[in-house]
Amino acid sequence: MKVSKAQAAENREGIVEAAARLYRQKGLDGVGVAEITRDAGLTHGGLYRHFESKDALAREACLRAFEWTIVPLDGLAPPDADGAEEASTARFQAMVRSYLSAGHRDHPGEGCPAAALATDAARAGPEMSEVFAQGVERNIQRFMRVVPGEAAGKRSETIAILSSMVGALVLARATAAGNSMLSEEILATLIAQLAPDGA
Repeated sequence: MKVSKAQAAENREGIVEAAARLYRQKGLDGVGVAEITRDAGLTHGGLYRHFESKDALAREACLRAFEWTIVPLDGLAPPDADGAEEASTARFQAMVRSYLSAGHRDHPGEGCPAAALATDAARAGPEMSEVFAQGVERNIQRFMRVVPGEAAGKRSETIAILSSMVGALVLARATAAGNSMLSEEILATLIAQLAPDGA
């Protein structure tokens, strides 16, 4: 039975969404085509009608994963001129706390792909590295909107902060099952460094 163009587009979208979530949850090598299509509610054979290869799907899913939303970052209106500095600091602190939360740590499939897939992307070859670099650049641009400070050094500051947060999240995830207190300490320490109470 032939499906309509609209249904085919919806099926493709479902595959990309499922892959973006499952890859972040289990890694690029931790999930197969059958699991992705099953999660999307389709049959295994349907994937290759939409993608030339599993690698092509992985690249598109990785790009899609970088559209993840961190509520304090994407959901707040930009500060107005009155109290702009205070509002900017509050937005930044909310973003740091949300990113370094136990919820983000415990649900990688819904969160930042940089923390979930960086090692996999580094091993997956130049095409995936290029896609990942595009996503990281997108994250830098998004995070720059809330990092306080002067425009002159903002990109460097954003890269340093984002790299620190990604590293802390990776370490917190890696230690959570084996030493939950250490995992919590890693998150709390970086929050205290980047977004201290009363700052």
